[in-house]
Amino acid sequence: MDVCSIVLADDHVMFRKGVKRIIEETPGLEVVGEANDGLELLRLLKAQEPKLVILDISMPHLRGLEATREIKKLYPRVKIILLTMHRSKEFLQQALEAGAEGYLLKEDADFELLRAIQAVRGGNKFISTLLSTEMADLAVRDKPAGTDPLTIREKTIVKLLAEGKTPKEIADLLYISVFTVRRHRDNIMRKLNIKRLADLIRYALSRGITTGPP
Repeated sequence: MDVCSIVLADDHVMFRKGVKRIIEETPGLEVVGEANDGLELLRLLKAQEPKLVILDISMPHLRGLEATREIKKLYPRVKIILLTMHRSKEFLQQALEAGAEGYLLKEDADFELLRAIQAVRGGNKFISTLLSTEMADLAVRDKPAGTDPLTIREKTIVKLLAEGKTPKEIADLLYISVFTVRRHRDNIMRKLNIKRLADLIRYALSRGITTGPP
């Protein structure tokens, strides 16, 4: 796989340096630029278009969500992972709606950063395990009885999609064809009136489908 060029943006210099160290110790990853805030990040991207941007959601001058929207508008091929201290479902939904491919809690960064990068590079979404577990537990407690329109097999596929599995990986796990996985996925999204994978992930979180058995 080609070298993945990465730009980091975080106003907490020590944390940024820690993230940089983890990345640069990993073959195939390279930090090509650093920014202290959102405006500096946008200026940097004019001269350097990386494959991936990892940015803090709470930066000064131009906050992470606004920077994400602007990056996606100007550089739609650039992947984005948002780093955050916020476990709020509202922040997660806003991040996905802004176009971010990854949502990583800072407290998880030391052991989930590379997993997040790998998932996003592979074209998948990534949400911190701790966050997705908490959201699912909350959803299970609040879930109304008898309102789930999905079958057990459909919930299994939603769960695996929300965890970042590709159709090929799901097919191998369930011993079915990739065509069958895609047909299930299309049927699920039609049944739920969902158009985007990000919306399907939010559905999985809200219904508690992302953890435990389906």
